[in-house]
Amino acid sequence: MFDKILIANRGEIATRIIRACQELEIKTVAIYSEADKNALHVALADEAICIGSSKASESYLNMHNVLSAAIVTGAQAIHPGFGFLAENSLFAEMCEECQITFIGPKSKTIEEMGNKINARKIMLDAKVPVIPGSDGAVDSIEDAMKIAKKIGYPLMLKAAAGGGGKGIRKVLHAKELPHHFSSAQQESLAAFGSGEMYIEKIIYPAKHIEVQILGDQFGHAIHLGERDCSLQRNNQKVLEEAPGFSLSDDLRTRIGDTAIKAAKAVSYENAGTIEFLVDEENNFYFMEMNTRIQVEHPVTEMITGIDIVKWQIKIAAHQKLTLTQSDVSFSGHAIECRLNAENPAFNFAPSPGKITSLILPSGGIGLRVDSAMYQDYTIPPFYDSMIAKIITHGQTREEALLKMKRALLELVVEGVTTNQMFQLDLLTHPLVIEGSYDTSFLQKEFLPNWSQD
Repeated sequence: MFDKILIANRGEIATRIIRACQELEIKTVAIYSEADKNALHVALADEAICIGSSKASESYLNMHNVLSAAIVTGAQAIHPGFGFLAENSLFAEMCEECQITFIGPKSKTIEEMGNKINARKIMLDAKVPVIPGSDGAVDSIEDAMKIAKKIGYPLMLKAAAGGGGKGIRKVLHAKELPHHFSSAQQESLAAFGSGEMYIEKIIYPAKHIEVQILGDQFGHAIHLGERDCSLQRNNQKVLEEAPGFSLSDDLRTRIGDTAIKAAKAVSYENAGTIEFLVDEENNFYFMEMNTRIQVEHPVTEMITGIDIVKWQIKIAAHQKLTLTQSDVSFSGHAIECRLNAENPAFNFAPSPGKITSLILPSGGIGLRVDSAMYQDYTIPPFYDSMIAKIITHGQTREEALLKMKRALLELVVEGVTTNQMFQLDLLTHPLVIEGSYDTSFLQKEFLPNWSQD
């Protein structure tokens, strides 16, 4: 096992990893930007080192500075969390060259699955169903028009190197395609340094179902069940739950088995997620593989009792995955709400600033809050606006929903605007309570009729 791990991240995921390390008796190193010198993860870690200015490009995304911090502090491994360098194959390769363990899959796997066009080909070869679409990269608007005519509208333009909802455009009619192709390509170039695009048929209506997997270097792979992530705004997840409420036992088994097949197709090591779209006829299609820990991993932990972050560390330390599929059991239902410092009434504009008063919900069985905020903490304007995740667990979905309602009503965050009431209104919508929603629900049904009065 490692003696010391550097956490190449910030915010709640950094504190989550530090706490897992503490329970494994592993020392930790926090990195931080100038804007984060008073951040909670800096205070919790055994050591902390500033790696650059407030801009992410000069700190958390600066690969040389992160690696230098690991070498200077004697860290044997780096945990990237999610975002920043978590799915950067070059960074993983640099860690390997420096003989520092990257807590995640091999750089080759990240590269293979990071390019969505390549990932589609691998899955097709493995007999995993994929969304109908272009066979490879679409190089020009002219090619896009030809392929779109063959596939049919509506369709989705996607960046091959995409992630986090960037470089994605929905195209309803042929006349929209040239503009959307150009804008998606430019966004992809700015975000990922690549303008490579591909096209997929829109599966509509559909559920967004993802399966949590674990794999080790000895060829063992299991899944920890599925999560429903269909409640999204602009392709960004808002609220997640596990297990998928609408799935039959047969469909759940088939999706889980297919996720393991997908993992074994790339000899996957560590924690990852296989994402699917499920249509009204219960056909499901591979969308992408996330080669990292997910924001919503706590709901899986709540229903399985398995600490995914600890297993990430153990697997990276070359320990065998001792869990078998039959060891994984599921209990009850879990829901996660993402609390963001943003103003939903003004197109979800970020709301950085000082937290003048804070009361986090607590007490009772089945309530967890993952956060790095504290009273008098100043939320910097340079990074993602998520400031907490509230997770509830109940023996039934109804109980989990009621616990979440109670938790959101108990929560107090003053000094900045948050999406607290937005989440409460979403959670108590009759169709959400029924579980009768799909990926279009938030944009088409909820937001047009929602007001913050």
